[in-house]
Amino acid sequence: MKRRSLPVAAALAASAALLLTACGGGDDKPSDNDKIAGADQGSESPGKTAEASKEPSSGESDGVDVSLPSDVELVFDWDEPKNANEAAAMDDAANFFRAIYHGVDKRTTKDPAVTTYSTDGGMKYAKTQIDAWIEGGWTATGTLRHYDASTRASDNGTSVEVAFCADSSKFFGKEIKTGKVLTTEPSAEDFDHYKIIMIKYPTTDGLWQASKVFVETKAAQCQ
Repeated sequence: MKRRSLPVAAALAASAALLLTACGGGDDKPSDNDKIAGADQGSESPGKTAEASKEPSSGESDGVDVSLPSDVELVFDWDEPKNANEAAAMDDAANFFRAIYHGVDKRTTKDPAVTTYSTDGGMKYAKTQIDAWIEGGWTATGTLRHYDASTRASDNGTSVEVAFCADSSKFFGKEIKTGKVLTTEPSAEDFDHYKIIMIKYPTTDGLWQASKVFVETKAAQCQ
């Protein structure tokens, strides 16, 4: 296990009210008969008209800027599902995280990328994360890796659960005023397990938004 940046830990602590820490854990994928939490939710209007390619990018996706500074890398080390809806939802789950750190870089929770790729609880989570970095006077640097992903679609095809691990052992906070990189001792807090409920935006082909975020911190299955 590696070190974790102070801002990452602080951001998670600040958003505790929005997170669900899972009991137990493990690598088993829920059965097809299990209900997806939040699957019946509607979606708010995104902050743009999507008409570009669904191909994920570290620069621009769906005409929305999700570019990151040269010293920030979000790695999504996972295979694309064969199911078209699940693949699109997974792509936009990645864009949701790009949007968060684009907002961190731009120092605003009102970034168009955030309002495009999130709604409801997902938007609250994104804004809380961004606010924690802004209030701390930090920006991000390093590599945040996402891996061991799985997807599960609802019966009606309008929601997809995207689950995955995140390793922040090489992802740090950096003081904006001084440029100092902040680190702590190696910890199990370097590893989190996410379940993101992605819902299909009804009037825009191919756009999926994060509507709920569940996080298990210190996730044993991710270490």
